[in-house]
Amino acid sequence: MTKVSTPQTPSPDRARQALVTGMGFCLPGPDQPVQTPDDLWQVAAAGASCLRQQGVYYGSVNLPPTLFAERVPGIPDAFGRHFTDVHRFGLIAMAHACADAGLDPAAGDLSAAAILAGRGGVDATIDRYVAVLRAEPATVTAHQAMDLFIGGELGVTLSDLALVQSALARSTGPCHTVSSGCASSAIQIGHAVALIASGDVDVAVVTGADTFHIDLIRNTQTLLRTVQESTGADRPDGLPALLPAFDRLMRPYDRRADCVNYGEGAATVIIESREHAERRGARPYGRVLSQATTRDGLAHPLTSDDSGAGLVAAIRRCLRGHADISEVGYVHGGSDGDALVTSFEANAVRELYADKVTDLLMTSQEACFGHNGAPAGALGVALTLLMLRHGQVCPTANCEQPAEQIPFDPVPGTATRPLDTRYALSLNYQVGGVKSAILLGHPDAC
Repeated sequence: MTKVSTPQTPSPDRARQALVTGMGFCLPGPDQPVQTPDDLWQVAAAGASCLRQQGVYYGSVNLPPTLFAERVPGIPDAFGRHFTDVHRFGLIAMAHACADAGLDPAAGDLSAAAILAGRGGVDATIDRYVAVLRAEPATVTAHQAMDLFIGGELGVTLSDLALVQSALARSTGPCHTVSSGCASSAIQIGHAVALIASGDVDVAVVTGADTFHIDLIRNTQTLLRTVQESTGADRPDGLPALLPAFDRLMRPYDRRADCVNYGEGAATVIIESREHAERRGARPYGRVLSQATTRDGLAHPLTSDDSGAGLVAAIRRCLRGHADISEVGYVHGGSDGDALVTSFEANAVRELYADKVTDLLMTSQEACFGHNGAPAGALGVALTLLMLRHGQVCPTANCEQPAEQIPFDPVPGTATRPLDTRYALSLNYQVGGVKSAILLGHPDAC
């Protein structure tokens, strides 16, 4: 039986409704990093892929140092030179989101804000661990020891990004990090909505940021090839017939989908109470009505139930008291090209929409930037709200020949489709059966 692990968000009065008023990014782009909502829309609306082959296909931000210094000025060198890419990505995304929302951290606009970070936990901080572990205290100078200490403190903990962002904002509000893989920032969005509904804060900054070690991915590919090529007694028992590969382009919802490509970067959304947003004249992108998290309840830590029951439970919990499934005309899927993910998504929407499922528009933009872990939740919310605002559904990048078992319309190709709905869902998952659903709507959605 599916167990719900996140309490239902209390129904707030109108003043305490949660509105998204700003979004910013630091993601792979065609020429330079995607940073603004307009940048994001240009890539997603064309179904463009920013993945590049580096032995494996990977979404690299390729952040110029001058760009970071321009977007986030005034960082003391004693700290700034120890920042990892996760720090830089997250700070740039936050800076653009604040500018988009019309909030100025230097003027104290975030002094009481919640600063919430999502981190997947698999990233490139290994060099910081190794440097501290291999240091010989008897041979390092005091300056080198301090350097190692600062680098270690900033680089080897998952809470580092939230603390750095809070310091930049001089916030005295809640500050914490969630690490639940690719569902991390989605879960933090749920926490932000609950903090706003309860009156604890008026503003929440939610950032998901991750980067993957490219050599780790290359070596993983080599190891998986060894398993794939083995036969008989040499092949370990209990492994699936098809294991992931990284040397081909990912194709969510396509009949040729057979691999996942990773990416890196950050996505930030600013969430405000309606009262606070209206008082300062902010223009909202839309409303976050609810978020729910479930887990399949399986004993195996590396798989999911392909029936879709856990996802159905999360979606129904999101809808409760807000909307009927028939009113949700778009679903932003979390498919990354993995056949298991596509299977449980297909089974879930088939159960929820019944004979209307063939009319459902459900797309994924994972192949635009790569499967980037913790940013996926905030990125999914941003993309979905932009689609609601534009009245257009972005195509599923790299999907050209939809798989036969998919009951919904994945919008193949490279062109948008008209969208007319007040409500939409954004879905995210984590290895081990974790399912997250977020219900979004127009600013005045009840």
